[in-house]
Amino acid sequence: MARQVTTQKKVAFTALAWLIAFLIFFPILWTFLTSFKTEGEAVASPPSFLFFQWTLENYVEVQARSNYFHHFWNSVAISLGSTVIGLLISVPAAWAMAFSPTPRTKDVLLWMLSTKMLPAVGVLVPIYIIFRDLGLLDTRTGLIVVMMLINLPIMVWMLYTYFKEIPGEILEAARMDGATLGKEIVYVLTPMAIPGIASTLLLNIILAWNEAFWTLNLTASKAAPLTAFIASYSSPEGLFYAKLSAASTMAIAPIIILGWFSQKQLVRGLTFGAVK
Repeated sequence: MARQVTTQKKVAFTALAWLIAFLIFFPILWTFLTSFKTEGEAVASPPSFLFFQWTLENYVEVQARSNYFHHFWNSVAISLGSTVIGLLISVPAAWAMAFSPTPRTKDVLLWMLSTKMLPAVGVLVPIYIIFRDLGLLDTRTGLIVVMMLINLPIMVWMLYTYFKEIPGEILEAARMDGATLGKEIVYVLTPMAIPGIASTLLLNIILAWNEAFWTLNLTASKAAPLTAFIASYSSPEGLFYAKLSAASTMAIAPIIILGWFSQKQLVRGLTFGAVK
């Protein structure tokens, strides 16, 4: 029998869920509100929540000081480029591990996951030297390669999980009908795993968009994405909170909008195979 849930419990759980959601969203809301304050009001104590003199001067100054769209297109190119290349590599890799496993498959998966536990600063110097010698510093190509490599273990793991939920008999039937390996992956496996592939794509776009460590250390101006755009408002003279909030709002707005419109697809992909 299904467990009975009383109205009081439903109300309590709903209120708790809204409270947790508000606590998670509050920093973003506060950043948004601060972006419309003057520098004096941004550091005032006690802070004002809604009742302050709203102004757009921070957005005007940010756009006048920095070319927002230059950084925006860098973020778009780096996020999409690294994700697409990562998918081209991770789909065949996940297929091989899911449908043609070897005694070393689990060891390889664990090794790939262990690379995410390595502090990024631990490999900064060798990667910086390699990029310097190859002329990849402050280039979109260099950042695309780095973002693809650091997110590749996550992509392989996610796709491997989704592929494991697909019955192998379907692929065997395709082989019996004469499908080659390439056609099997492209025309049989990929359409069935669209939710998983879509969620993997969206998640890795978000991860690449938000990556700050590598973008700040491997770029200067030409290939600097929005994370570097935000960091430019931290100066030796101090933090300009209102302008920093305006820059942050402009940087996170595209990815928040993307997440809002794709949330159903993202949740569907992340829960793919969880419910039979």
